[in-house]
Amino acid sequence: MESYRAIWNNFFNYLLEHWNIKDFEKISAEHIAAYMDYKIEYYPSKQYLEKISAALGKLETALKHFAKNIHGAQKEYDFSIRQTILDEARDLKYVVNNYHNRAYNNPTLLISNLQDSFHKLAAKIQHEGGARIEGVALIKSEQLLGTKQDAITNTQKGTLFTKEKGGKEGEVLVTLDTYNELQSHLSQNPKFKINRQAYYEDIKQAALLSNEVPEASHGLRWNFAKRRMFEYAQAGYSYEESLQQVSYEMKHNRASITLHYL
Repeated sequence: MESYRAIWNNFFNYLLEHWNIKDFEKISAEHIAAYMDYKIEYYPSKQYLEKISAALGKLETALKHFAKNIHGAQKEYDFSIRQTILDEARDLKYVVNNYHNRAYNNPTLLISNLQDSFHKLAAKIQHEGGARIEGVALIKSEQLLGTKQDAITNTQKGTLFTKEKGGKEGEVLVTLDTYNELQSHLSQNPKFKINRQAYYEDIKQAALLSNEVPEASHGLRWNFAKRRMFEYAQAGYSYEESLQQVSYEMKHNRASITLHYL
């Protein structure tokens, strides 16, 4: 516990701030994944991310022992998603000492090369609206908000409501075709859901078919940021204003975060 106290404290503060969780027994795999994704977006060192993963693994063990000793029953805690995210981050070099441009050269071609139709839809939402993977991994019909005029491009867009990165909420704007495709699916099914690991593997293979360097689904957010910056510029916004607005759309706060994507 002493070895991992700093990371545990940071994680607990994150849970309180973003998820309003005070009872550690309520921690789930969803919170583990969101926290690691949160850290990756700020480009940690490989060693620090590995330590975070190890600390969360020890937390899983501690919670299991706590539940057994206090309640006399084995409560299920499975934080194995931390290893999936760590492996993905190391594979794609999502660390500060390997920083490089992650936008795809031809994201449209890459999306067309995806084998699974659900993965294609999820990728289009990420590319068109800048959503994180947790924003597209599970979508329910009540998240569909209809269509609206995009004031920046003066075009009609479909609107989704998503909660991402530790509970940050907001709208995601997509093309009408993508919105209608999602709406059609949800009219016949209770939810739209994809498996993160299968999605990752499909994108990896599609990237290879497209002669692209695999950057997972996060690369599609880079494409969104670059395109959206240009659209704000065309609409008459200053460079600084564009940085801030794109940061908000990507569910960040500081304008400087957008610079990572440029």
